[in-house]
Amino acid sequence: MGITNSNKQIDTLQIGCDGTLKVTLALSAAPDISSNPTDIVLVLDRSGSMTGSPLTNLKAGADTFIDIIDEATDSSQDGNIGSGSHIAIVSFSDTAVADTQLITSVADLKAAVNALSASGLTNHADAFSVAAGLFDPMSSNAKVIVMFTDGKTTSGPPPAPVAAAARAAGIVIYCIGLIGADGIDVSVLNDWATDPDASHVAVTPDDSELEDLFADLAANISRPGATNIVINEVINPDFVITSILLPTKGTAMSINPTTLQWKIPELGVSGNEGATLEFYIRHISQSSGTKPVNQSITYSDTEGNSVTFPDPAVKVDCGITVTPEPCPTPVNFTVDGCEDYTVVDLGDTYLESTGRIVELNVTVRSVCPYKRVALGIILTEIDCNGSEHPRGVKTFTIPAHNYPACRDILVKCIRFVLPNDLSVSCAAGRGMCGARNLRARVIAHNIDTDYKCCDTIVTV
Repeated sequence: MGITNSNKQIDTLQIGCDGTLKVTLALSAAPDISSNPTDIVLVLDRSGSMTGSPLTNLKAGADTFIDIIDEATDSSQDGNIGSGSHIAIVSFSDTAVADTQLITSVADLKAAVNALSASGLTNHADAFSVAAGLFDPMSSNAKVIVMFTDGKTTSGPPPAPVAAAARAAGIVIYCIGLIGADGIDVSVLNDWATDPDASHVAVTPDDSELEDLFADLAANISRPGATNIVINEVINPDFVITSILLPTKGTAMSINPTTLQWKIPELGVSGNEGATLEFYIRHISQSSGTKPVNQSITYSDTEGNSVTFPDPAVKVDCGITVTPEPCPTPVNFTVDGCEDYTVVDLGDTYLESTGRIVELNVTVRSVCPYKRVALGIILTEIDCNGSEHPRGVKTFTIPAHNYPACRDILVKCIRFVLPNDLSVSCAAGRGMCGARNLRARVIAHNIDTDYKCCDTIVTV
């Protein structure tokens, strides 16, 4: 069967600016269907919410699935499921019906699929029960249920116990979910499906993708188990990998802060088998927005299986950032491995003054919508006797924001120059080597309201 499914999931959809999230990679594989006969029941949702393009695309997906299995079992699309394998069609709405038994005729299977019409509620328990009842308990064939649905259970008893009984009887369950008008609970699909959940469940919000999902599943079911698997994962450079957990199969290692490699010697060679890798990443950029986790991910194995992983994204909220003065433009460069001498042209810069530069960032808490904020920074230097000497004042007006609630605002890159000849440090070192004790007063208030003030001592 080859790689029967692949998945990539994240454990949260939103994090803070320096937040961490868990990423899960998963694969499942099984032996070649031509040498390991398999009975497959396609369980198809025909409830009322499937009316229109969802049902049309479901039929195309099921037909494509049947064609791929047809060719895989005897090396030709001859209209017959060969090598001892069979397919059955079960459809359901208020109740479930076996539209065919486990048969080999492609024409009869497609006729049953194309006769489906959408109406009624959604009874998943009856669907699992009817599908499981089609398998011959005396047959040595592998047993697979492919459950397709576009919504939540709205009729019949809870389906989870029925699905659990099917799994206990040795039936492998895959779930394909379409996020329909009533939504879909992925955790419920995970509960129904064979473990590991991440490699046995695929979900899409777009019914035009159904044919591809069915095709990928059928193509992978028809290939042999995979050997010498290598997965290279490069994450978005806005994140770094903080830890890699021990995978359930194979070994995983960090190549650099944004790259890991997962190797599995073999998977699904002697029977249906899954593998999962979990790792944690942390956001390091200072920008907000919806950000993809992947920069790239590649898969290879000896058998040439084709594997595509999803590309999940996480919403990052860094609050509001204001830069009243331009920050220096960074220049990125790389020192190659084993290179002990590198020349980098950083371009032109201009002197602002003589002395050290102190750059301050400050976060103004809980600024409410449509309120401008007056911000003042007073910098002084403290001498040996505790007396203060002025070193500069800067004031800014922070523009009002229009978020629906009060937000924190980060004000960045407030720069002061400290001439060395004005140092009042009493440290042993002088000039650039002497410590200088500074005090920064931050005054922030909504314009036309009372102000708040706090002192901060800074040592440079």
